Amino acid sequence: MNLSQFLLILRAHLKVILMIFGVTVLATIIASLLMTKQYKATASVVLNYKANDPVTGLVVTAQALPGYMPTQVDIINSRGVVLRVIDDMKLTEQPSIKESFANDNGGNTDIRNWLADVLLKNLDAVASKDSSVIDITYKAADPQFAAAVANAFAEAYQQVSVQLKLDPTRKASQYFNDQIKVLRDDFEKAQTKLSNYQQTHGITNVDNRLDVENNRLNDLSTQLVLTQAAVSEATSRRNQAKGSAADSPDVNANPLIQTLKANLAGAESRFEQAARRLGVNHPGYQTAKAEVDGLRAQLNSAIASTSASVGTNATILQKRESEIRAEFDAQKIKVLELNRTRDEMSVLQRDLDSAQRAFELTSQRFAQTNLEGQSNQSDVALLASAVPPIKPSSPKLLINTLLSIFVGVILGVAAALALELINRRVRSEEDLVEGLGIQVLGQLARPAPSKTREKRLGFRRNPKALGA
Repeated sequence: MNLSQFLLILRAHLKVILMIFGVTVLATIIASLLMTKQYKATASVVLNYKANDPVTGLVVTAQALPGYMPTQVDIINSRGVVLRVIDDMKLTEQPSIKESFANDNGGNTDIRNWLADVLLKNLDAVASKDSSVIDITYKAADPQFAAAVANAFAEAYQQVSVQLKLDPTRKASQYFNDQIKVLRDDFEKAQTKLSNYQQTHGITNVDNRLDVENNRLNDLSTQLVLTQAAVSEATSRRNQAKGSAADSPDVNANPLIQTLKANLAGAESRFEQAARRLGVNHPGYQTAKAEVDGLRAQLNSAIASTSASVGTNATILQKRESEIRAEFDAQKIKVLELNRTRDEMSVLQRDLDSAQRAFELTSQRFAQTNLEGQSNQSDVALLASAVPPIKPSSPKLLINTLLSIFVGVILGVAAALALELINRRVRSEEDLVEGLGIQVLGQLARPAPSKTREKRLGFRRNPKALGA
């Protein structure tokens, strides 16, 4: 079918098209005038919400939460919000609603749930794409009622959002309260254990005592080293004094020995002189000889005594070394014991500090969550209250009329094509060629045939002549 054939079909069924078009437009206008007027009232709320984890305390902005705004829209459309609206507005007590419920309900549900379904059908909550604003729109036949319900939904949403925030916070507060009791017991046990350990070992501060004992150990170590050096030197001198006392520097350094040696040297000089001048039996000779022997005996006695004193000094130093070594070993054991005690006490102190920190942090979080659990501040603020609309939102006569014109044209054309398919007519030479498969030799112009002949031949008026 080409455009020419299509236009011929439309022209042939023009009355049907116009009739359907007129009926469609007229029915739409009448229906729009008879329809109950509906009014839409919109209340806007803005969300300034930060997700605060009740246990960890971490804060996450709403923009970082996926699906946050759709979740808020679902909350507004939830049964909990609509039931709160019904209770706040006391809708179940209105006689008209009771009557509608009695006529509509088959006894399958109560009036609150029935009314909740009715309200949700007329509710539309839309979240802005790039902001935190949600528009709550309610449609009703009464503009005052529509505005009242929209505002009631906004207020109920605020109350439910507060409740949704407070319930986890209160549960977290109870959790922290239980944990505080456990942590307090742990802290007290750690403190008692540390106190008992200090009393058992008689210490208050290990670090100070350890410093004193370490200093004493260092002093004893220094004394031991010095004493060992002195003992080594004294032993060497003692051995030298025992082996060759006359050559011992300690013996030679003794003033008495030096005096005796000098006196002996003088006596020997006098003895030599007397021996050259006097005989052996001469009293002078005997006296000089006795003097020399006496001084030599005194010198030998002094050397022996000095040598013995050198040995005694070495013995004393060895004894002193043994005493210092014993004190050093005892001090080392004491320091090692203090190190062990310090390690054990450090473990107990760390346990106490850890228990104290856990107790303090939990107490702070409990105080915070407990305070938040008692707050009734909402993160949802009413941006704009709904006001009763002046003009109805539906029906829209102009839009409905324009749509009916479009629909009427479509229906008329569709009806024309359907009639043509049911009763196909030859309306042009193209129809004759396509329908019968014969060639058209020519066209003859003649007066228009009568309606009876036109009906019998199966075609209507045509400005072109009938093809042979």
